[in-house]
Amino acid sequence: MTNYPYPMLERPERIWTKPTDQLRDLKVHEWVEYIGEGPIHWEEYDVTILGAPLSKSSISTSAASENPEAMRQAWKSFGTYNLDEDIDLAALKVLDLGNVRQHVTDIQWTQKQIREAMAAVRTYHPHTLPISLGGDHSITAKLIEGWKQVHMEETIGLLQLDTHFDLRDLTDIGPANGTPVRSLLESGIVKGEHVHTIGLHGFFNAKALKDYADAKGVHYTTMKQARSEGIGTVIRSALEQLGREVDTIYLTVDMDVLDITHNPGAPAATPGGMFTHELFELVQIAGAHPKVKAMDIVCLDPRKDIGEFGIKSAVHVMLSFLTGYCLRQNKV
Repeated sequence: MTNYPYPMLERPERIWTKPTDQLRDLKVHEWVEYIGEGPIHWEEYDVTILGAPLSKSSISTSAASENPEAMRQAWKSFGTYNLDEDIDLAALKVLDLGNVRQHVTDIQWTQKQIREAMAAVRTYHPHTLPISLGGDHSITAKLIEGWKQVHMEETIGLLQLDTHFDLRDLTDIGPANGTPVRSLLESGIVKGEHVHTIGLHGFFNAKALKDYADAKGVHYTTMKQARSEGIGTVIRSALEQLGREVDTIYLTVDMDVLDITHNPGAPAATPGGMFTHELFELVQIAGAHPKVKAMDIVCLDPRKDIGEFGIKSAVHVMLSFLTGYCLRQNKV
């Protein structure tokens, strides 16, 4: 960790210039800051962004490794001002750390780097809110392991927005994108009753996975149930229960939770999923909760995307989450 942030991490491939002295109503690429050659004053920053471009561990063929840079490229299409909430995110100071280093063939080495990167984030600037850009869903288990490595005394809860349980048997496929939740349960880092999954639907989860979830006490809400009860009601209930029982809530957003018509770029895109406005509402509510202390966005393949449907939706997810965080911090 003595070489944090560099050369432990890789600097962002794209460093945007900021051709303006404005402090408000910026484009996102003008707002996000980068680390220069001088000393970094961590205390100035509210949020850090970290890319974890690993997708070799994906069950489906996936170029989700290209998602972090694709999202950065799309920042120029968004402003910091949220008209719906009359909030300017430029009240927050955000730092892009770059990406976790990758190995060409060694998946476990890369996953270890992801774990160590989160541990370093929590060691050097524990007051900041980390947002991680995947990559496939295997990164979530490693990021949470890194959090636990530093905050050993904390009880961690997982709030997952996903089409899938991600409870596949580790003995079958190892630490892949279908197993992060099972990995966290079997390692004891997260208890079953501290997992809430919202967005399951249709014909995309085996009965054996539901049985395993029931046996472990995992909470889950299907899309049909969520729409019947109300999206906002469901996530507020999950946050209320987790808020009573855990110290930290980790939010993971698998972009395949969106309906295939809203995000054709997810490697496991399916019909019958969530709509973008529902997802944006959910993450904003989560962002406003005081115990939601980290989040990631995973499973989005730019090569499969059409017209940047998925990429722009993912950026909107990040900004909607930060809108909630602004409300939490009273930076409005």
